[in-house]
Amino acid sequence: MTPISTLGEFGLIQHLTESFPIQHDFTVKTIGDDAAIVACPEGKVNVFSTDLLLEGVHFDLAYMPLKHLGYKAVIVNLSDIYAMNAQPYGITVSIGMSNRFPVEAMEELYEGIKLACDKYKIDLLGGDTSTSKQGLLISVTAFGYGEKEKIVYRKGAKANDLICVTGDLGAAYAGFLVLEREKVEFTENPEIQPDLSEYEYVVGRQLKPECRGKLLELLNEKNVLPTSMMDISDGLASELHHICSQSGCGATIYADKLPIDVETVKVAEEFQISEVTFAMNGGEDYEYLFTADISAFNVLKEIPEITIIGHITPDAGKIDIVLGPTQIASVEAQGWRHF
Repeated sequence: MTPISTLGEFGLIQHLTESFPIQHDFTVKTIGDDAAIVACPEGKVNVFSTDLLLEGVHFDLAYMPLKHLGYKAVIVNLSDIYAMNAQPYGITVSIGMSNRFPVEAMEELYEGIKLACDKYKIDLLGGDTSTSKQGLLISVTAFGYGEKEKIVYRKGAKANDLICVTGDLGAAYAGFLVLEREKVEFTENPEIQPDLSEYEYVVGRQLKPECRGKLLELLNEKNVLPTSMMDISDGLASELHHICSQSGCGATIYADKLPIDVETVKVAEEFQISEVTFAMNGGEDYEYLFTADISAFNVLKEIPEITIIGHITPDAGKIDIVLGPTQIASVEAQGWRHF
């Protein structure tokens, strides 16, 4: 293994980023100067988002491969740009690493970053590296652009709007529980080789999430502009509270409408936890929660990756979930909390 000290800061940055091509003709300058230069496409507004991932808080290297971690670190940020109904075009990546990480480990991390950049046509605009005394730290900032009139905020939902989600919910949390269980068993008996073949989907949703930017583009093509939207990173319940709080409204959703994969249901049964709990509070699905005018119902119901799970009500702050014909419960925000 090659100590990072043999390359130095600038040598390491050059070594890790020299294979990243420029994806956009409006990207003027990327890595190599004091700052990147990007010309925003004419008639667009800039959209920025940043996230910080800390070892031991946001990821566990006991089961998170560095290649997957690099990929996920990009997706986490691109998801926020798409959630504004904008198009991402570039990222900066800053890394803090302890001396236990050799050059080869950073190569693996950046291989995952490059895979995400290639798939989503993103330019690596710059970043920084530094020594860390607390393990691995990754900070990614994503840059995007969008039409001012079509940017979608969390604020904007109104009474009788449809509440919709993309994909399925709770799978990433199911994958997390499986990985944590296998980690405990491996720690107690290192001779055991974990078998995750029955959990490929949920483990994949945890280790290598994807963005649904193409789905949001489809909505634009069908002239459906969400009235509010955000990505589901901290759990559906938490995100629903954000939208209702900022929009000054309430909501009613239906448990039997929540899209939950069969493998997620299986894991929920193994852990003796309701699959509804997985869907409502799991987090890290990086799907989208959005509201839309009721006039879009016929269009939305024909898109397989979108599920209508309820409707917005005028009762500010009152969020209910219908669990059965005569059973209604109040939705509490019990997802991921950063502090």
